[in-house]
Amino acid sequence: MRLSEQDIINAICIHFSERKQIQPNQVEVELMFDDDYGFSAEVFAEGRSQIIIAANMLEAIERYLLTQMNVRVFRDQIHLKLEDEIVADID
Repeated sequence: MRLSEQDIINAICIHFSERKQIQPNQVEVELMFDDDYGFSAEVFAEGRSQIIIAANMLEAIERYLLTQMNVRVFRDQIHLKLEDEIVADID
């Protein structure tokens, strides 16, 4: 299974909205990749900006798959990749 960049963004928006107790449309996400630091995302919510690392992204994807797609996966089964866009391959 493969999640597109938009699926990953949706996963992070839903995850952060649950944690902050706000609506998912109140969260904005920009995915990033750096050769030195790897994958990360900048999350904008409630007038604040926060950088999250790949581990937080994987947590959001894991919960998204469980709650939205009813698929149980573990973090070691999720692999972030940089292609034309950032995607997540699920074993």
